[in-house]
Amino acid sequence: MSSPQSPSPQAAPFLQQAPGGAPYPGYTSPIPVKRTHLGHAVASEWTKIRSVRSTMWTLGVYVLLVVGIGLVTALLVAANASDGSLDGENPLSMGFFGLLLGSMCVITLGVLTTASEYGTGMIRTTTVACPSRGRVLAAKSIVFFAVAFLVTLVSTFLVAVVDTAVLTDAREPSGSEWLKATVGVSLYLALLGLVSLAIGSVIRHSAGAITIMIGVLLAPLVIALFMFSESLQDLREALFEYSIPSQLGIFYSSSLTDSGPSGWDPLWIALGTTAVVLGFAFFLLEKRDV
Repeated sequence: MSSPQSPSPQAAPFLQQAPGGAPYPGYTSPIPVKRTHLGHAVASEWTKIRSVRSTMWTLGVYVLLVVGIGLVTALLVAANASDGSLDGENPLSMGFFGLLLGSMCVITLGVLTTASEYGTGMIRTTTVACPSRGRVLAAKSIVFFAVAFLVTLVSTFLVAVVDTAVLTDAREPSGSEWLKATVGVSLYLALLGLVSLAIGSVIRHSAGAITIMIGVLLAPLVIALFMFSESLQDLREALFEYSIPSQLGIFYSSSLTDSGPSGWDPLWIALGTTAVVLGFAFFLLEKRDV
């Protein structure tokens, strides 16, 4: 006697999408479907950068260096200055030393904005949520540039105001000097960080990218110091003039050399360099696997 057979499961009906995109004919989803755009990616990247602890620590150290060293330098100069020794001195130039050290924090944060996701594997989740890789990198660049610029602007403006009040014997800075020492230098540091972000996207390794950027920051100046040969004189001067510390000094009218870039030239150089490096990062991003 044969055992009773269980009824065979019915095959699921074939689902056809309706012309309106609904899975069933005549069905309309109550959830609105919106086309994604760059604004959504920017909102996502803003959530990321403000929610990780590394951002708060890096920016905290950055502000501490820029403001702390800038104010301490002005106080030491004022305490040890004799009568008339500050005549003709630009009080805003005291902010240079804090920014020079703080630039390493901007470099670090720029690299971590992109490279850290490759180290943790989070980049896979990011590209699933936003398959357009160019849009992701553009959103990261916009968010980072805005954060770096605003934090630097607030810090440099605070240092400039306090240093001007402390160094009462120094001359009164002009309007153009105020603009260069606040807005100009903030744009320059933000662009430097954007180059770091692009290098992080290209290298995809945090430690390696940070090492490369610190080398770009310090190596030209250090190498130039050891070029004693007369045949290398032109190269030595070029390394001095176009090194990042020297270009930072131009925003405070205290360049390390008497020739080379001047005025707003460092900002245009940084803008051109950023465009080239970031463009290469976009190109490479579309050619490589995640």
